[in-house]
Amino acid sequence: MKNKFTTVEITMMAVFAAILCVSAYLSIPTPLPNAAHITLLNFMIMLIALVFEVRDSTIIVALWMILGAVGVPVFAGFSGGIGSLFGNAGGYIIGFLVGALVMWGMEKVMGRKTWALAVQMVVGLIVCYAFGTAWFMIMYTRSAGPVGLVTVLGWCVFPFIIPDLIKIVVALGLTKSLKKVLPIMQ
Repeated sequence: MKNKFTTVEITMMAVFAAILCVSAYLSIPTPLPNAAHITLLNFMIMLIALVFEVRDSTIIVALWMILGAVGVPVFAGFSGGIGSLFGNAGGYIIGFLVGALVMWGMEKVMGRKTWALAVQMVVGLIVCYAFGTAWFMIMYTRSAGPVGLVTVLGWCVFPFIIPDLIKIVVALGLTKSLKKVLPIMQ
């Protein structure tokens, strides 16, 4: 792994961090509680995790999280601020990074065959769901009282499974194309 960044690498990371920020704005509101939205965030994070090296991907996602934490409205629903990270949905935001780290670790073991990438993305998504759901249950219980796992899954996971699986298929299709068009991301 290299210690220094090239100007092109820094530029590509900045561009993808900006695209990640914008992906939160591309959302479909749902009638679910807690202002749930179907966004392109996890699609972009999966794509970034598959296209960039671990170091660069981590920097991109961390930059997005830092921007949101300091108040830039880069999270779903035009939200931002440290409160977003510690709110009910904050676990999903942190879960994006945890899921991406799991994907990168699996890539080292499984390689980059299409079937392996698909498995890595599904597992990364499950990790994000698990981390976010556990966090949601803790935070919701603190603020509103106990809530059951099935109820939380009905609010936070089940409605998003099919859209997220579609995002995985699209991300898989784009990954190899992007690497051909943007050879700096090897």
